[in-house]
Amino acid sequence: MVTSVRPGLFRAPAGLALAGMLAALGPSQARTTLAQNANVDLELVLAVDISYSMDSEEQQIQRDGYAAAIMSKPVLDAIAGGAIGRIAVSYVEWAGAEEQRTVVPWTLIENVASAQDFAAKLSAAPLRRAYRTSISGALVYSARQFGTASFNGARRVVDVSGDGPNNQGEAVEAARDELLERGVTINGLPLMLKRPSLAMTDIGDLDAYYRDCVIGGPGAFMVPVRGVEQFADAVRTKLVMEIAGLGPEAPELPLAAPHATPVADRQPTRVDCTAGEQLWRDRFGN
Repeated sequence: MVTSVRPGLFRAPAGLALAGMLAALGPSQARTTLAQNANVDLELVLAVDISYSMDSEEQQIQRDGYAAAIMSKPVLDAIAGGAIGRIAVSYVEWAGAEEQRTVVPWTLIENVASAQDFAAKLSAAPLRRAYRTSISGALVYSARQFGTASFNGARRVVDVSGDGPNNQGEAVEAARDELLERGVTINGLPLMLKRPSLAMTDIGDLDAYYRDCVIGGPGAFMVPVRGVEQFADAVRTKLVMEIAGLGPEAPELPLAAPHATPVADRQPTRVDCTAGEQLWRDRFGN
């Protein structure tokens, strides 16, 4: 049974305790205090699915969407509005249990030039595809990226996007809970671009699967994408919410985005978190 977010589950990083202290300070004093204690407002890992269920066109749309979003005015405004005014971002691609790769390493983004540099590196990397879907592997790999650079953020977030359930590696619930215990928030971008096919290992309620089995942590949310035309807006909206720390209670943003679903709305489990593994065994026998 999937557990909802529980009090006492998190070991909050130092930045979260610092955030509480800053709430009692004025804006100018808060900015000075935070600048002395942390490098960035947010450390963000973008973990992006490259499994074979994503065709080349969809992969290119993903790449273009993330590159455009990081340079967009709403995202840059959200970064500038932070207590420090800069974030650190890493872009990771993943598929099976042993298929994770850092495409763009930790990059400081604080202005148009640094955002353009990140986008250029991302766009220049060759597209690749790999077998199987291990959300758990992606989460664990992403969590290991924190602390590999000199950044010290007030918040740490893994933003995972994918178009299918976990079907290889560690149980996704176990990996999720491991990250929550480290104080990492997991947000989701379930890609529901195709109808489930009996020839594949898709499930029809991927948004519910992400809600019950993948996302978690303080303010966690997901933004389902049900059409290719929604992708760019969804990515921009999700990044604005993550960077600004708006969480699921964010006001309606001036972007045409799908509904953002908070982890707090998680009901008693309706989805079997081993559904992907079971589908794989039923169709391929291993």
